[in-house]
Amino acid sequence: MPLLTRVGIVAVSLGLTLPLLANDWPQWRGPDRSGISKETGLLQEWPANGPPLRWKAEKIGSGYSSPAVANGRVYIQTTKGNDEFALALDEKTGKELWSSPIGTVGKNEGPQYPGTRSTPTVDGDRLYCLSSAGQLSCLDSSGEAKWRKDLVKSYGGRVGQEKKSWAYSESVLVDGNAVVCTPGGDTATLLALNKISGEVIWKSPIPGGDAADYASIVTIEVSGVKQYVQFLRKAVVGVDAKTGKFLWRDARTAGPGANILTPIALGNRVFSSSGQGGGGLVELTAASGGITTKEIYFDKALGAGIGGAVVVDGYLYGTTSQVLFCADFATGKVKWSERGVGAASITYADGRIYLHGHSGDVALIEPTPTGYTEKGRFKQPDRGDRPAWPHPVIANGGLFLRDQGVLLCYDVRATKPGQ
Repeated sequence: MPLLTRVGIVAVSLGLTLPLLANDWPQWRGPDRSGISKETGLLQEWPANGPPLRWKAEKIGSGYSSPAVANGRVYIQTTKGNDEFALALDEKTGKELWSSPIGTVGKNEGPQYPGTRSTPTVDGDRLYCLSSAGQLSCLDSSGEAKWRKDLVKSYGGRVGQEKKSWAYSESVLVDGNAVVCTPGGDTATLLALNKISGEVIWKSPIPGGDAADYASIVTIEVSGVKQYVQFLRKAVVGVDAKTGKFLWRDARTAGPGANILTPIALGNRVFSSSGQGGGGLVELTAASGGITTKEIYFDKALGAGIGGAVVVDGYLYGTTSQVLFCADFATGKVKWSERGVGAASITYADGRIYLHGHSGDVALIEPTPTGYTEKGRFKQPDRGDRPAWPHPVIANGGLFLRDQGVLLCYDVRATKPGQ
């Protein structure tokens, strides 16, 4: 039994057992991992000083985890000393409801960026969290651990480059009865566990035994067969969702540094990119019981990385270490690039792109292939002393910004209740 810290009254009977609201953000990059919110009725332009602040949660611990928002709660992973925790906050007030340990801080080549970086995944009455050392925890709505697995000790997991030790950064996927993750290594490069019991469903040893990197798994269906697609250390790969059978790999966009971007899957095409390797699109075709890949395009200018990318109305918007760019998703042709707020993380909702600059500037952008059009900007208060890497989250009329020891919630609704 983990030690739980509860502040105030924990209404566990109203926790995760409620069905997800339409505008919740229950996992990394939103309901379908596209970075796109289905919410409407949001501000199309911000006041001069930005949208009003709903609440601020302080002293929550450090880390790079983006929040998940579901069933009236906000969940984040955080770091205090050499330990990592899951926190549950009240969505309306930011008040802490409980804190539960989920593991330890992983070794990381580059000790200036220690701590948790995975986003929790909410599924029904369970919460799934991966520590940076590779401990995968399943918690219930009160924060009690139902099971825990160690990706390194139990499955031979490996993360990072051959001679460098990196920490785990994946946000795990819950799909049907499975929780799917990426230990890396020779034995279970990808792994599916029963989400209730934690028992192994399948292990997928990818040829070459690629190490895990910083991306997260997405799903795609080709000729009626569902696949899991993941960006590993050496390549983007696809495996059969039912069995874990290896199907294909493509190494063209892998970079010499970290591969961070979660792939974008649309139709039978997959976009991937790395900050130093460039970006490209491949088309998947079922043939002779397997999958073939065809390169549609590749361009160094499309090197979106840690800040992510979204596709809106057929156009790809992504952030590099310097600019925001817009490109035709089908052809890769760059329409424009603009410095804007510089390096930033990206999310889309209700006709607008939200940029959380890694230096703290926050901007609202109208997505159009004709040029960069800004609809508001403000400076994030309470800046940490490290890059603001967590992605912005839009849920239930709120804009959530995480930065080290603070979580900020802004009201971005165009019409307030009662108006």
